[in-house]
Amino acid sequence: MRLSQRIRRAQAYPKCGWRRIVRCRLRGNFAHGAAMTYTTLRYEKTDRIALVTFSTPTNLNGITEARLDELEAVLDDCAADEDIGALILTGEGKAFCVGLDLDLLDKAFGDLDYFDVVVARVNGIITRLENLDIPTIAANNGFTRAGGFEISLGCDFMIVADEAKIGDVHTDAGVVPAAVTLRLRRRVGDQRAKEILWTAKWYKGQEAVDAGLALKSVPLANLVDEAKALARSMADKPRPTIAALKRIMRDGLNLSVADGAALELKTFAHYNRTQPYGREGYTAFREKRVPSWKAKA
Repeated sequence: MRLSQRIRRAQAYPKCGWRRIVRCRLRGNFAHGAAMTYTTLRYEKTDRIALVTFSTPTNLNGITEARLDELEAVLDDCAADEDIGALILTGEGKAFCVGLDLDLLDKAFGDLDYFDVVVARVNGIITRLENLDIPTIAANNGFTRAGGFEISLGCDFMIVADEAKIGDVHTDAGVVPAAVTLRLRRRVGDQRAKEILWTAKWYKGQEAVDAGLALKSVPLANLVDEAKALARSMADKPRPTIAALKRIMRDGLNLSVADGAALELKTFAHYNRTQPYGREGYTAFREKRVPSWKAKA
């Protein structure tokens, strides 16, 4: 992302001290170069699948400024690298991510303007996950709460370990969340969202599936393999095809049926005139062969 775009995004948060956001993003801008060294996560790319593993188990993979910088760098790379077809997020140790790190919270409650900047950055990362052209999967290995819960909801899918405990739990600490209410309501419906947010209830494994939070619950030992299998089933499709579908489903969420159908028709017409994949798929079917997406990329 260009620096001018970063500044415009930061200016969207005038009450958060946008110059402070710019300073944070400038630091990240220099970090996002080819020599980027990750200290809070591992980032691997294999067979069109990007895998991020939060790797600070001693703080339960809490969110620090360094982690925000590194997540922004990962998202920059996933947006730019056309060879990536899906992104998986998971954690090392007994937690996926438990939200903001305690040292960061100590600083944030002493400087509420800084607090606003941090949560704006977290919200920005979640929005970028939602808007990313590729499928995103949260593979929740363990404790997932607060900001970690919000990041999970920004992903297209959640697959949870049977042993994992999932919850928002802000209200147990007397805190109002900053990035979850509408996302959660859209995921699970009105009553269930209220139950999750207002009671601070934890959902373990299959309970998260039953509540509509997660797609499936699997043994911890199989978690990443299950996530990769799901990722692989989508990463082998043309990236622009999945991107178009993701945009229709996202942008049409609050439209009437008629307006949604119009959006889908407009996208269909534009896609067929700008992308070669539909014609290649049809031609391959007629010729009784496997489509060659790579040759058309």
